[in-house]
Amino acid sequence: MEITKINKEKAWELRHKVMWPDKDLDYIKLEDDDLGIHFGLFKENILVSVISLFINNEEGQFRKFATLEQEQGKGYGSKLLDYVIKEAKDRGVKRIWCNARENKVNFYKKFGLEESNYRFTKGGKSYVIMEKDK
Repeated sequence: MEITKINKEKAWELRHKVMWPDKDLDYIKLEDDDLGIHFGLFKENILVSVISLFINNEEGQFRKFATLEQEQGKGYGSKLLDYVIKEAKDRGVKRIWCNARENKVNFYKKFGLEESNYRFTKGGKSYVIMEKDK
C-alpha cells in the first residue's frame, strides 16, 4: 500500500466511477481542482481511494473522498483520510472540514470530526458539514 500525490485527472477517474457513475465526467470536476492537492492510495499499483485537499489560509477542506466499492470496509479510506488530516496539520491548517454524506457521519466521527448545524441536499443526497479544530 502506498499513498502519494496524484494529478487531478486520476482523481476524476475514481471519483466518477465511485460517486456519480450515472453522470457525465464533468459532473465530478470541481471548479477549483487546480488549487487542490489530490492524494491517492494504491494497493498493488491500483488506485483504490482518492481524496482532494483544499487549503485556504489556516483552513482545510477535504472533498471528493472516494474508495472503490469492492475495496470499501478494508481500512484503505481510513488510512488515506488519516494521512490527509496529518498532511493538513503539517501545512499549518488549524481547522479541517468536509461536506459529509449523512450516512457517513459515524465514519468521520472516528477521526475527531464533529457535526455542525449546517445541513443541505445536493443531487438528491443529504449532507452535513463536519469539522475539527486542531
